[in-house]
Amino acid sequence: MSDPSKLSGHPDWVYVLRDSYDFYRRLSAGGSGKIRTHQRSVRERINRVLKADAEVRFPEPALKPVTSHLNRALDNGRMERHAPFIRSLEAIRSTLTWQYGYEKVPRGLERKFAYAELVGPSGPVITDEVILGLVLFAPGCTYPAHAHRGITESYICLSGAVSENDQGVYGPGSLIFNPPETLHRITVADFHPALLLYAWEGSKEDLADQKMVFTRKPG
Repeated sequence: MSDPSKLSGHPDWVYVLRDSYDFYRRLSAGGSGKIRTHQRSVRERINRVLKADAEVRFPEPALKPVTSHLNRALDNGRMERHAPFIRSLEAIRSTLTWQYGYEKVPRGLERKFAYAELVGPSGPVITDEVILGLVLFAPGCTYPAHAHRGITESYICLSGAVSENDQGVYGPGSLIFNPPETLHRITVADFHPALLLYAWEGSKEDLADQKMVFTRKPG
């Protein structure tokens, strides 16, 4: 009999991790050695979570105003090559805890974004190896500049389109890479929401003790 306190007792969540692993295996690094190294590290960390049959603990599900856009974001994602991953997300969506992660959210932003951690110190899949999660942006959202201490971060665009630091447009299947302490600001296309998968890798201490703070750009 499967153990409901372990990952193996929740096949839909196993599929989410396996599909995330596959993303970081097959997406191009664009010739970048740093991105290739990050992809390999994320895969290795996900593999360790799977092999360890990590503990699973579900907090109370929670919605935020922006989750009214989730249906459209998932619908758009079904039209992409990664449609199987979208179906995996649909299977677990009712268990997700959407949150802000900031003590003080700028006015108006509370209706335009939220994130749901999937894997990490806060669960639902409990580990100190890696953090995986989803972030959902409403159309026209501007997510203010911020950085992460000691964390190497990547986003994979699942649906919609975003720009980071006004330096290119990233559509479905694109990977955005942010080395530690890199200040980044995200803007979202006007007519469709954007759904992104994110991965954080770093030391266990940094993964467990991230302070989410927005930073104003100088000048």
